[in-house]
Amino acid sequence: MPTTLTNQTENEGQLFEALFQNASLGILVINKEGKIKLANNFLLSLFGYSHIEEILGQKVEVLIPDRFHKHHTNDREKYVKKPERRPMGLGMDLFGRKKNGEEFPVEISLSSFKKEEEVFGIAFISDITRRKEIEESVFRQQRELAEINVTIERLNQELESKVTSRTEQLQATLEELENSKEELTKALSKEKELGDLKGRFVSMASHEFRTPLSTILSSASLLSKYSLTEEQDKRDKHIQRIKSTVTNLTNILNEFLSIGKIEDGKIIANNVLFNLKELIYGLCNEMNGILKPKQKLLYTHKGDANVFLDPSLLKNVLINLLSNAIKFSAEKANIRITSELKNNKIKICVKDEGIGMSGDDKKHLFERFYRGTNATNIQGTGLGLHIVGKYIELMDGSITIKSKLEEGTEIIVTFHV
Repeated sequence: MPTTLTNQTENEGQLFEALFQNASLGILVINKEGKIKLANNFLLSLFGYSHIEEILGQKVEVLIPDRFHKHHTNDREKYVKKPERRPMGLGMDLFGRKKNGEEFPVEISLSSFKKEEEVFGIAFISDITRRKEIEESVFRQQRELAEINVTIERLNQELESKVTSRTEQLQATLEELENSKEELTKALSKEKELGDLKGRFVSMASHEFRTPLSTILSSASLLSKYSLTEEQDKRDKHIQRIKSTVTNLTNILNEFLSIGKIEDGKIIANNVLFNLKELIYGLCNEMNGILKPKQKLLYTHKGDANVFLDPSLLKNVLINLLSNAIKFSAEKANIRITSELKNNKIKICVKDEGIGMSGDDKKHLFERFYRGTNATNIQGTGLGLHIVGKYIELMDGSITIKSKLEEGTEIIVTFHV
């Protein structure tokens, strides 16, 4: 029996030695003082040693970089007091030091055993250089990927910003094109309107200037034939015709000049305090000279007569309105003018018994060169009421027209003072 036990023990020892020496990780056994008692071949190869005698009996710190000796000694002493099976240096990077001083990363698992009341520590050590290289490569790739992601994000933001900017620029361009289109449309419309105005002006001018000039020419020719003293009345008649025609031409030219001044902004309202009743009375006396046979101007006023307006512009307005009333009314007709100042409002009304106008004509009455369909055979430029409207606008007033064909026209001008 003893022989059998001895053989069995020898066999177990050989098996242990084979397992210990052929293990694919380093195995290190130390005593409680931290001295190396045993190491397998793999550990010796791992740390660059050829024989166990090179490290046998030395402190385990010979296998650890110098900078970790102090902490490792404290940690080792604590472990000896309370040994347990666990990984070493959780969450930490551990390093071993080879015989030549080269450092390399390691992974260590700790365990212990007791023999004859003495406690020994066991360390299972693996070289994780390759794993660290792979991990570092992975970390580096992750960092690079993160940097790439940041770059992509920045490029996306720049792209979005550029897209937004280009979109805004495109929108602005489209708006400019739309505005240009509108401006071009307006310009074409104005050009067409100008062409129409030119055509109407040529047509009107050829008519309004040709007839008076023919009258002047014929009267001047006839004057030369009346050389006798007793023919003075005939000379006076033709002289009066010439004067009247020249006055009419002057009025036409003044209307053209007024249009130009209004459009150039050269005419402004200069309000002063004056007597409205006296101004209209004086104007009626001036207009008596152009009345048709037996026509009458009938004027009445109510309220205070002192008003604060531009007397020159107002006089031009009333001259035009009264001239039209006289021109479009028949002989023996009455033309009524009324003025009233009440509740800070001036109201002037000119009413005739003339040919009147249609509803369609009233819509275009204040347009340049427009003439009523029933007034084509009556002398006029079609500028008078256009000028009247502009003058009243300059004085912040308003104008209202009431008219029916063959029932006369009533024009009401209102100012707030």
